[in-house]
Amino acid sequence: MKKTSIAIIVIIGVVIGWITFGGTQAVLHATSTTEFCVSCHTMEKPLHEYQGSVHFSNSKGVRAECADCHIPTHNTVDYLWTKIRASKDIYHEFVTGKIDTDEKYEEHRLEMAQTVWDQLKANDSATCRSCHSFDAMELYDQPKGAREMHMAAQKDGQTCIDCHKGVAHMAPQMKLDTSEFDHLVDIAKNTPADAKEVYALNSIKMGDLATINPTTALTVDKADGTKRSVTVSGYQMKGAEQILYFDNGKRAILASLTEDGQKALKVGEYEQDHYGNEWRSATLTGDIDSPVLASREPMWKYAKDLDNVYCSTCHAKIPADHFTMNAWPSVVKTMGSRTDISDANLEILTKFFQYHAKDMKGQE
Repeated sequence: MKKTSIAIIVIIGVVIGWITFGGTQAVLHATSTTEFCVSCHTMEKPLHEYQGSVHFSNSKGVRAECADCHIPTHNTVDYLWTKIRASKDIYHEFVTGKIDTDEKYEEHRLEMAQTVWDQLKANDSATCRSCHSFDAMELYDQPKGAREMHMAAQKDGQTCIDCHKGVAHMAPQMKLDTSEFDHLVDIAKNTPADAKEVYALNSIKMGDLATINPTTALTVDKADGTKRSVTVSGYQMKGAEQILYFDNGKRAILASLTEDGQKALKVGEYEQDHYGNEWRSATLTGDIDSPVLASREPMWKYAKDLDNVYCSTCHAKIPADHFTMNAWPSVVKTMGSRTDISDANLEILTKFFQYHAKDMKGQE
């Protein structure tokens, strides 16, 4: 072949290659922009959620676009597979209308979220790590709770999505079976009259002496049907005499005492702990007439379901022995404020974590 012909063929090949490769790159880039991602009607809801998140607007002036979170670029195969898989969104937008109403979107929210969570779990949260990394974190500039969680995550080999499931979009709301607590009440109503130790199901009144907190153990001195004379045993801290705590230095609240209740206490001598606080043993006897359980186990099962509904949809399960008894209340209160959990359920959940805390081995 003549050199001219060869040159023409090479030039044509380069042009075709450039058009093919360049065109593909242009298409891939154009379909990765936030403008393209939110151009469909079905993306209006996630767009509004994203616009209300810290990834859209923050004090640093740094914005994460849709592709920054949803399209991994660390690996060519993952990148191309994500782009190919995204074609289903166009199919559902124009053919099935799978999520074209708010009601349909909510119906499929968990399914869609789980798909993204699984992808991030599989690639070690690669898109998150393109901006965030443990190496770049100044942990001691973080709030104490965040610092402790990040240090634990590094130690346990957790990945970002284990804890940060609701960072740009609303996390799916799991449904709590409202009949489950009613079942606990039914169990409590059938607690044998001769049970020697019972456990408060709700916050219950001990006459004019005290309000007993859920899960608190009560020793039965005498019973007549649902009416029981019981004794609650715990510890008082000097300066907070209106509260009865679980133990010396362990601040799980068993009961709140009235002035009459404080006067009716049988108490020991004050002893100082290593923090300089003074504690003494204290017992209170009085009457109750409320449903109580013969075991904490049904309550703990209920607490685990609360954990699944209100905690685990936003982050990985945090083992109860991750924190101490004294640390758990502030953790649960902070997290609970981000949900619609009731005060009563929050108290049961708090007690579950406290009684299974890392400094409670063998005592729960």
